[in-house]
Amino acid sequence: MTGRFDGLRAEVRDTIDGLVSSGREAGIQVAAYLHGEPIVEEQAGVADTTTGRPMTADTAVYGVSTGKGLTATVVHVLAEQGRLDYDLRVADVWPEFARHGKDRITLRHALTHTAGLPALPPDTTLDDFADWDRMCAIVADSAPLWAPGERLAYHAWTFGWIVGEVVRRVTGRRIGEVLAADVAAPLGVSGELLLGVPRAEQGRMARMEDGNLSAMLEAFAGQLPHLDRVAPPGVRPDTGLAARPEVLAVDVPAVGTLTARAAARMYAALIGEVNGVRLISPQRLRAVATVAARGPEWVFGQEAAWGLGYAVDDDGSFGAAGSGGSLAFAYPDLGLTVAATRNRLAVGDGDPLERLRLTIRDAVASRVG
Repeated sequence: MTGRFDGLRAEVRDTIDGLVSSGREAGIQVAAYLHGEPIVEEQAGVADTTTGRPMTADTAVYGVSTGKGLTATVVHVLAEQGRLDYDLRVADVWPEFARHGKDRITLRHALTHTAGLPALPPDTTLDDFADWDRMCAIVADSAPLWAPGERLAYHAWTFGWIVGEVVRRVTGRRIGEVLAADVAAPLGVSGELLLGVPRAEQGRMARMEDGNLSAMLEAFAGQLPHLDRVAPPGVRPDTGLAARPEVLAVDVPAVGTLTARAAARMYAALIGEVNGVRLISPQRLRAVATVAARGPEWVFGQEAAWGLGYAVDDDGSFGAAGSGGSLAFAYPDLGLTVAATRNRLAVGDGDPLERLRLTIRDAVASRVG
């Protein structure tokens, strides 16, 4: 397989080298697996422009909402173990959550962004994010905006605490601990798939830079009437969280920190076997990757489709992407997974990592075809 994709690797390498040398990007990682084997693992640039520390394959990068894929994967691994059911009512394991008529909301509603709880109080701050119990109390005391399952709304932040607290109540462990023990360790990528990042490990992370993300989120807030309800000004999904060590250290399961190679490996173990490890059964994979909720989405006003915790694209892929550019997706029909990270976050810039994802997809599809 190595020789078959020499040309693709060279194309990816030339592309990311060009993005870095032009000054457009600081550091990039790109990785892909095909049928459980790595076919691309390339990186370029620096992890920290202030020191010149190079971006390496094991540099952990704050991936913003790409981390939702890690959180969803924990749920499916626990379901595979028989410890979670998608139709579990959240209030059955978290009684305080039942307030304000939320007793019918299920884990499935949370995974499909149809729970009716996308909003946070307008004065929410990163200091609140640093306190798991406080954020869970805020979510538990929130009134739903509509009945569960009634409409699709991206639960940009609340997704993480709803799912994460269910996991904690069922297992007695933080969701980040479950991710480390039940996903990362079996796959041999300990320290490369993270929700909270221990302070002792934060020094090896990429230093995040704001390209134009903060300015664009400000502009979007003026155009999208519900954006500030979902992500209030004090907690917009930009580089702010990654710049606060005390916040980065706690699990905020709507976001995550990862390497491209570990994310590609994780998705490869969802759709097949990687060195003897398969995270979920083929039957569960079909349920996970099938569209479970589709329609006009409340926050951005565009058509969206969600499986159980992952976005589902028209090309048959499922996964998650983060504001500013990171992504990780699987193509079950191709046996392919692709992940990419960057440490200079920007939007409206032609989305170079998405273009790389499509380049890899098309190259593999042409060989399969």
